[in-house]
Amino acid sequence: MRIFYFLSIIIFINFNTSCSSGKSVNQTNTTTGEAEDKPKYSYLALGDSYTIGESVDASKRWPVQLAQQLKNRGYAMAAPKIIAKTGWTTADLIAGINSELNVQRDFDLVSILIGVNNQYQNKPITEYEEELREIFRKAINHSKTMEAGVFAVSIPDYGFTPFGAAHKDEIGRDIDAFNEVFKRVAQDFNVSFYNITPISRRAEDNPDLVADDDLHPSALMYKTWVEDFILNVVEKLPQD
Repeated sequence: MRIFYFLSIIIFINFNTSCSSGKSVNQTNTTTGEAEDKPKYSYLALGDSYTIGESVDASKRWPVQLAQQLKNRGYAMAAPKIIAKTGWTTADLIAGINSELNVQRDFDLVSILIGVNNQYQNKPITEYEEELREIFRKAINHSKTMEAGVFAVSIPDYGFTPFGAAHKDEIGRDIDAFNEVFKRVAQDFNVSFYNITPISRRAEDNPDLVADDDLHPSALMYKTWVEDFILNVVEKLPQD
């Protein structure tokens, strides 16, 4: 009986030692994997239907495509934080920012694309400029590197879609006027401005650039936007 007792103790000790060793290895591997997968760069996208990607799959929104393209280039990007809704004007976006954000300088990248609904709803362009300046101030405030981490994307011209074709010239003039203000405000804040409006006007000759709703950009158009300015965006990311 005494021999059996001592053998049982030895087996019990060996068993627990073996289990402890195995558990330690698994924890080490798990921790290493988490460290490797942990995102390093954060991105805030501010806008309206164009930013939320109305009528395209969520994975095809241009901010999501941009983050994925940056990942493909070796940058550990977190999923973008998107504050945008279809139909939003500058006033709506300001309210959305105030509602959803309460910390400062917490994003490596911040993008702004807003204004088409101000134009569509016949809002005064002076009101647009005033509210746009407030949006730029907020965007810079939420950028880790202030204006260096912020970029603006011009308003696309929906007059070249089936939805707007009947009023193409009028819409085009309005979009140009709003973009002139947009660009000037960006310059005043020393923020990069990427002009994708000429790309949006290709939709007249290429229906693949328009979503199924005959109004918003397709995933292909969003991809073309990203390819147009991604190298500029890369330069905004803090380097080791």
